[in-house]
Amino acid sequence: MRGRDRRPAASLLLRRTALILAVLAVAWAAGFGWFLGRILIPTDPPLPADGIVVLTGGAGRIKEAFHLLLSDAAPRLLISGVAPGTRLSDLARLASIPPERLVGRVVLGRSAATTDGNAREAAAWAHAHGLASLIVVTSFYHMPRALADFRATLPNVRLEPVSVPPPGPPPVWRPDLWRVVAGEYTHWLAAKAGLGFMIALWERGEPA
Repeated sequence: MRGRDRRPAASLLLRRTALILAVLAVAWAAGFGWFLGRILIPTDPPLPADGIVVLTGGAGRIKEAFHLLLSDAAPRLLISGVAPGTRLSDLARLASIPPERLVGRVVLGRSAATTDGNAREAAAWAHAHGLASLIVVTSFYHMPRALADFRATLPNVRLEPVSVPPPGPPPVWRPDLWRVVAGEYTHWLAAKAGLGFMIALWERGEPA
């Protein structure tokens, strides 16, 4: 009798587990659709600000930040998360910009290895220079989480987001980008759940 009693209980547990997993999968998929729609909306041209912060790690980010700087959207620029040994002249050459146009206006931040680290590095820079407004430049898929970290670290600083779209067709038609966007959505959910330490461990294991 005991063996027979265990079988229905085990079957009920499996059904309940399957139902919970199915509900979670549907909720994740619905949330991902909302997230995808949100990040595909282009950001408005930024208002002039006291400084620009660009987060390294995605194609086109630094070039966009240099463009904003040279168009006088802000007088100074912090490039956060620069790899050891990388020089301003290297970054300028990759963006096809004469380095002399950037000298004295660009700071290379080398202490950040995560998005939270980018926010803390930017906060230290903003406080050191008394900056009340910042233009934040990062990839379109990364902007929601970056803004969440920046707003938590710089609550009294006005933030102007500038999302950098990927080259080529829109991301919705790019299966090669879905994995990146899905991973970022999961990161964002973890940040909302207060699991920042897990995100930091994940980011430190990712290639720069």
